[in-house]
Amino acid sequence: MNPSDLPNLDANCFKQPDRDLLGDSLLHPPRILILYGSLRARSFSRLAAEEAGRLLTLMGAEVRFFNPEGLPLVDEANEQHPKVQELREFADWSEGQVWSSPERHGAMTGVMKTQIDWLPLTGGAKRPTQGKTLAVMQVCGGSQSFNVVNQLRVLGRWMRMITIPNQSSIAKAFMEFDENNRMKPSPYYNRLVDVMEELMKFTLLTRGHAQYLVDRYSERVESAEELSKRVNQRSI
Repeated sequence: MNPSDLPNLDANCFKQPDRDLLGDSLLHPPRILILYGSLRARSFSRLAAEEAGRLLTLMGAEVRFFNPEGLPLVDEANEQHPKVQELREFADWSEGQVWSSPERHGAMTGVMKTQIDWLPLTGGAKRPTQGKTLAVMQVCGGSQSFNVVNQLRVLGRWMRMITIPNQSSIAKAFMEFDENNRMKPSPYYNRLVDVMEELMKFTLLTRGHAQYLVDRYSERVESAEELSKRVNQRSI
């Protein structure tokens, strides 16, 4: 990504995250998955997500987007559905995520919630989201609101993710993107840069230590009990 592709950035103020200062010893670029919550042809949550993706790429991340078109409702299909498999593979691949949803009827969209609902808390010996970083974003059709980002924070905590403190809420989103579907210069844009910068820093800080940070006594007890039952069973 060339900085010239992001003309709203002030080059004198923009800084690349410094891995040495953050103690990151992993060599590969941070892997970030971006989810958005609308199927509209001109979806502002997707446009905001794409702008976030450009920033993350410039900061050194490897970015993937999941297109929710064709993803069935939970219980409408089983987990072998190709779109469900794609979503879960992307989630397993990621070290951090961005969730971007419109606000509809004062809440996140069903498209957004369906994607999160398809991400299991457990998957065999793996917990697909535990210990991964998360940034939350919303776009609003009217005045600024924080309903969606608050809901996404609750879900991030439930999914055992490291949800960063900063967040983005873009009011009157239809006024914030130009005819080329790029975000205009504004305090909302500056906040978006802040959020992606913070996500990168948290990801670099925690990704080599995530499993240690979220290691839980209660789960170790549960695992020990399951192991004891298996080892001491009378028959196989």
